[in-house]
Amino acid sequence: MNLTLRRTFNLFANVRPCRSIEGFKTPYDNVVSVLIRENTEGEYSGIEHEIVPGVVQSIKLITYQASERVARYAFEYARDNNRKHVTAVHKAPIMKMSDGMFLTACRAVKSDFPDITYDEDLLDRVCLRIVQNPAPYSSRVMVMPNLYGDILSDMCAGLIGGLGLTPSGNIGKDASIFEAVHGSAPDIAGQGKANPTALLLSSIMMLRHMGLYDHAAKIEAAALTTIAEGTRITGDLGGKASTSEYTEAILEKL
Repeated sequence: MNLTLRRTFNLFANVRPCRSIEGFKTPYDNVVSVLIRENTEGEYSGIEHEIVPGVVQSIKLITYQASERVARYAFEYARDNNRKHVTAVHKAPIMKMSDGMFLTACRAVKSDFPDITYDEDLLDRVCLRIVQNPAPYSSRVMVMPNLYGDILSDMCAGLIGGLGLTPSGNIGKDASIFEAVHGSAPDIAGQGKANPTALLLSSIMMLRHMGLYDHAAKIEAAALTTIAEGTRITGDLGGKASTSEYTEAILEKL
């Protein structure tokens, strides 16, 4: 269903900010990374077929138009959010034509943003460096093709405590959709155990996208203060509160 929505509404950029949350201690402090993932093609284009029994071919589709579009959005996001550095994440030494085209598009867009520093790095090397020390990536925007963004964004979510604390936005020209990227957890449905933080933070992203900055700031402060206090938080955050008790604690602060 997610892929259908992205294609139907042409949601070309997936934005995944990962920010350390006060009151929820992880091995890393002050993580403030932003990943922007091309959202419509790459390995997730759905072009697969069985050539002969036992042999399947899956096609990675990369177009210059889509690459240029998401690269431009990444530079615009960096400028609008006071981030002075964009890094294109790739595997061009192996995927010479597809990832090579993606980098060509990024380099072309860079010329329109002389105030933004630009560099390129290999996906595997970025993964290694981020888990060693995420601090250098906290001032930049990382932009990448679809599959790489899917993997790297979940890894970065692990730096701050998991998908239950990570919002997401799917941006298009005419429509945008904001979502918590974790599953629906049918095994705990109706038990009051679910952590709604990721959904709340995604809604806050939506409000800011709509220009409702004051509303977003108030809800964000209430949610983050509730987590920092630590008295009424859900089990996955180390507390004993139910979903509704945690939500009531947030509502009391509004």
